[in-house]
Amino acid sequence: MIHAATSVSGPALVRWYTRNRERSRLLFDLLDPDVYYTRPIALRNPIVFYEGHLPAFSVIAFLNRGLGLPGLDGRLEALFARGIDPDTEATAIPRSGAGTRWPARDDVLAYGAGVDAAMRGAIERSFPPGDGRCDGLLEREALFTALEHEAMHQETLLYMWRRLPYATKRKPADVRYEIGGNPPRPARVAIPGGPATLGARRDDIVFGWDNEFEALVVDVPPFEIDVHSVTNADFLAFMADRGYDRAELWTPADWEWRTREAVRHPVFWIERGGAWQWRGMFEDIPLPAAWPVYVSQAEASAYARWCGCRLPTEAEYHRAAFGTPQGSERALPWAERADTIDDGRGNFDFEAWEPVPAGSRPGGASAWGVHDLIGNGWEWTSSVFEPFPGFRPMSSYPEYSADFFDTQHSVLKGASPATARELIRRSFRNWFRPNYPYVYAKFRTVSTRQAGERVGGD
Repeated sequence: MIHAATSVSGPALVRWYTRNRERSRLLFDLLDPDVYYTRPIALRNPIVFYEGHLPAFSVIAFLNRGLGLPGLDGRLEALFARGIDPDTEATAIPRSGAGTRWPARDDVLAYGAGVDAAMRGAIERSFPPGDGRCDGLLEREALFTALEHEAMHQETLLYMWRRLPYATKRKPADVRYEIGGNPPRPARVAIPGGPATLGARRDDIVFGWDNEFEALVVDVPPFEIDVHSVTNADFLAFMADRGYDRAELWTPADWEWRTREAVRHPVFWIERGGAWQWRGMFEDIPLPAAWPVYVSQAEASAYARWCGCRLPTEAEYHRAAFGTPQGSERALPWAERADTIDDGRGNFDFEAWEPVPAGSRPGGASAWGVHDLIGNGWEWTSSVFEPFPGFRPMSSYPEYSADFFDTQHSVLKGASPATARELIRRSFRNWFRPNYPYVYAKFRTVSTRQAGERVGGD
């Protein structure tokens, strides 16, 4: 929903749309044509689907549902309408059917070019120059739905591309890695009890997805939280203590997944010659000790139990990220206002192809001194993805959240290196299945121990 009094600039929206489309094209152009019809992750559709899905979704959300206009190609729009979210590889059949005859890339690109022209024209007509106002809330919601959807999928593309062989990708000349040295020393901070506002009021933000409403104020008891996200070095200690072999550290469902899939280490790691490497986008990197470890929620939860802690709830994340000792709440961990997403505050908005050392963006710390709550990786919480009171499906994408209120998905907060800055807001919620290991997701632990009590892994 978009506030009725919000002004939006048509030219700025066209520039945003164009920036999205150019970035998507660059991502697809990284790949060798031979992999275009492959599925880098068996739980997702083939690559061709996503290049068609992005323009098709814009047609469905904005042109069809927002403006009531016809599409450009009904067959392709049906083929590319929706992705899949299976719980196991055995059920990961492409939504359009296992025997689907996918179009040639030239045809997909031609369709996309036609959509781009139609979208730019429709945006210019619906959001004319001047004060930028448009009387129709549905039109505005529908356009922002299309714009943010494409930015979200660019992150999906990047973690899919990571699963492809290096030889199938073209490494850009400007790729650099910020390795760092030793990881930050383990530290925790006590957060006193107080309020945390989850979600947002419909009148307070320019746009939000349906699961962001209505605002919900929660009273959070005191807790202690890691100052830094758990690093690769920290996780190595868990592995050295046979963390993957100890059923008591895992829930029954997580243990069943670990054993069925023979999970023995984070999917972002690979062992070469007896040494752990980070499985990078373009090459193996000797495992950087100071980078955050990227794991599924199942693995994160097992680690937390191993060290006598737990994962934070969504409300605890909010309290640590946006609360202040003065009792107020910030729009961002580092600022009162939401329009201060400055470079250097965190590793987000495609700043880097890989993580950076934990704690290396101190300007993004919260009022409590907790680092990297936005950027460098989404943060797993222990909260099940559920609607807030007052939830109602959005008209431009009614199935967006409602299909996932199934108790089978968990909330993530924050942002990753591949999260566009337009998605960075306090109320934004991400979600995945607890056993999904491919997303750029890190974690930290919390406890309700009294200050000074020992917290350790043995």
